[in-house]
Amino acid sequence: MSIRVVVADDQKLVRAGFVELLENAEDISVVGEASDGEEAVEVVRRVRPGVVLMDIRMPGHDGLEATRAIADDPDLEAVRVVVLTTYELDEYVFEALRAGASAFLTKDVEPEALRDAVRTVASGHALLTPSVTRRVVDAFASAVPEPKAPERLDQLTDREREVLALVAEGLSNDELAERLFVSRSTAKTHVSRILSKLGARDRAQLVVIAYETGLVPRTP
Repeated sequence: MSIRVVVADDQKLVRAGFVELLENAEDISVVGEASDGEEAVEVVRRVRPGVVLMDIRMPGHDGLEATRAIADDPDLEAVRVVVLTTYELDEYVFEALRAGASAFLTKDVEPEALRDAVRTVASGHALLTPSVTRRVVDAFASAVPEPKAPERLDQLTDREREVLALVAEGLSNDELAERLFVSRSTAKTHVSRILSKLGARDRAQLVVIAYETGLVPRTP
């Protein structure tokens, strides 16, 4: 079964370029397009894709508002948003991750990397490069100068806090298992329980929570 994708970008030529790149993959099909955030939400509600490629900066309702609307809609729980940005250090990227985006990519992404990103988030995983994510968080999390709601972590066990901190470093389940000397299934179970306890959509939101609560300190 092919991965159903909606592409949202206010620039028609850019949007057409992404559509062509995605359609070149046998396992991906573009089922809708949108030129602004409001239209993106409407299209997503109508066609129910697995993944949305969302330009973060659009006129009117931007990608941030659209991402939040999709993430907040219980009927769209299975939809994953990949935010597209011109610059890695975009002030809106951190907010998009907080709002529920599963990944962010720069618009100069290589074609195969774009297709792989779609496949990754469609399979239920977040796509985050730890070094880039940390730079984004450090640069723009100043909106939360002090740890926000650290008591949110009270429901986690000590081991789960340890796992959350490692997830925030970008470790995969295999890497978690190796670091903690446990099986991959045990590592996966830890992550699943943390997601459930914190009400997070995916690992991307776990990264944000780890920084916001002060579990992982921001770089001075």
